Amino acid sequence: MIWIAIRMLTGDRQKFYGLVFGIAFSTLLITQQLTIFINLLERGATAVYGISTADVWVMDPVTRSQDVVYPMPSTALDQVRSVPGVSWAVPHFRAGAAVRTEEGDLEGVTVVGVDDSTLIGLPRKMIEGDVSALSRPDSVFVDGVGSQRLFPPGKDPIGSRLELNDQRAVVRGIVDVDPSFTSQVVLYTRYSNALNYVPGTRNRMSFVLARSDNGLTPNELAERIEKRTGLKARTRDEFAQDGIDFIIENTGIPINFGITVALGFIVGIAIVGLTFSLFIRDNIKQFGALKAIGVHNGKIRAMVAVQAGLVGLIGYGLGTLMATAFIASGAANSADFKGFYTPWQIPVITLIAIAVIIAITGWLALRTVLKTEPAAVFR
Repeated sequence: MIWIAIRMLTGDRQKFYGLVFGIAFSTLLITQQLTIFINLLERGATAVYGISTADVWVMDPVTRSQDVVYPMPSTALDQVRSVPGVSWAVPHFRAGAAVRTEEGDLEGVTVVGVDDSTLIGLPRKMIEGDVSALSRPDSVFVDGVGSQRLFPPGKDPIGSRLELNDQRAVVRGIVDVDPSFTSQVVLYTRYSNALNYVPGTRNRMSFVLARSDNGLTPNELAERIEKRTGLKARTRDEFAQDGIDFIIENTGIPINFGITVALGFIVGIAIVGLTFSLFIRDNIKQFGALKAIGVHNGKIRAMVAVQAGLVGLIGYGLGTLMATAFIASGAANSADFKGFYTPWQIPVITLIAIAVIIAITGWLALRTVLKTEPAAVFR
């Protein structure tokens, strides 16, 4: 019976390919959109996860994320350093600015000031240049994606001069870091240089990065800092999640991607349901003949289930392959997709969605078969 069901399905090639295409298209749309959505959210935590040495981020109580910052007075650094259990604490600066390139183009950038002596806050991986070059006057490092936006193709950024808020900045290195959610160019420089490049109010320090002593967990240190200083202290994972939550709460991204995923689900049901119904209608005489020779409804259910499962398996495999190939190709060839990947949970979620589509369409088609009388074959 199973072999007969497969032969019936593959015998009508147009409907078979239509069913496979419907499932593959739904799989592609759901997997691709969920992958882009998750990776965009994770970019809200790029700045935090890029600094692996700091256990705790200390900030003003009203600061919400890495990009929504209320500066603190410089005395906050001494307050944090005086808390028992703090192994070390360094200042960290993060603010927006405008830069003019040698060609006269204007570009918005994020200026990141790292500790002058330890350079904590600077990405570890260098694409070009040496870390020691940051100690030279007016030196800045640019992120790899940002260098492609600031300079034309084929031009070596090293040694190029930029006009940063009417001051000179010389590019002496390129660092490898994933883009942030805003996708702005990121310039790294020493903390003292950053204060000169971005003039502001009396309070200038964005964050204090701290690390706990051995035997003290980051959560315990964060609680201790908050009690003794009155500042807001978040562990590395907590502050990274704050950046993700800020995007979810203040942008329309979840709604927009949710609508697209829902449309992929609905389109899948519509295409597969209609095509499967047409397939069953065209083969209703064959099912009637099987009933006439004594095949009971249990066998009929198994045949329809095999047909739906085979279509679902092939379509899901093709759709997942196309979606992962698209993401991998984009991450390798496009700066906009740098760092994108497909989490293993997304294919599992897509598989569940496709199983629901197959179950619904299979059940609707099966009702017609079960209502068919064996005498229909003789009409």
